[in-house]
Amino acid sequence: MNWNEPYEIGYQLLEHHPETDPLTVRFTDLHRYVIELPGFTGDPKASNEKILEAIQMAWLEEWNDKD
Repeated sequence: MNWNEPYEIGYQLLEHHPETDPLTVRFTDLHRYVIELPGFTGDPKASNEKILEAIQMAWLEEWNDKD
């Protein structure tokens, strides 16, 4: 998994943080959550606000669909 896979990352974030509303997560924490995911191989320094926002929106979409 890498930074260019926001939907896979969003799905994995839902699996690892099922009770967390993605809109309550600061980008600094989101960055940490992503790089801590098993199988994530991206360079921690290669992210930016646009990438984190795409991941947050993908995670939100998964979170909204969970029920």
